[in-house]
Amino acid sequence: MISTCRPHARWAAVFTLTLLMTAAAHADTVALKANLQPSSEVPPRVSKGHGVVDATFDTDTKILTWTATYADLSGPVTMAHFHGPAPVGQNAKVQVPIDKKALASPMKGQATLTDQQVTDLMAGQWYFNIHTQENPTGEIRGQMMPAN
Repeated sequence: MISTCRPHARWAAVFTLTLLMTAAAHADTVALKANLQPSSEVPPRVSKGHGVVDATFDTDTKILTWTATYADLSGPVTMAHFHGPAPVGQNAKVQVPIDKKALASPMKGQATLTDQQVTDLMAGQWYFNIHTQENPTGEIRGQMMPAN
């Protein structure tokens, strides 16, 4: 004899799976970018250095993932950080430090952000900068903005 409950159990499993897939499909990923230039440092620097940060932020997991590339700096990178909250032209404290083992170009990493960090990042109040021995307070910097 076949149980009449089995079709309902299958339907419930399919419904639950559909809900989970729909929820995952609604997760937003925000693309962010920063053009790193010596003229964006505060105060501005004289350097041939330049770079780019390409990042994505997952609104469900609150994970920021990045790749930062750079070239033509005055020397080896000593530190790199995401800073905030600050508009263009102002300095702020470190929000996410880059691991010293990950300073070679391309720098890759990820971090889970707090609600306040998310608010500041999405408001364009974060910047990324790269430090060298010759420029210990930063050689190149760029404001994190939507990539579009």
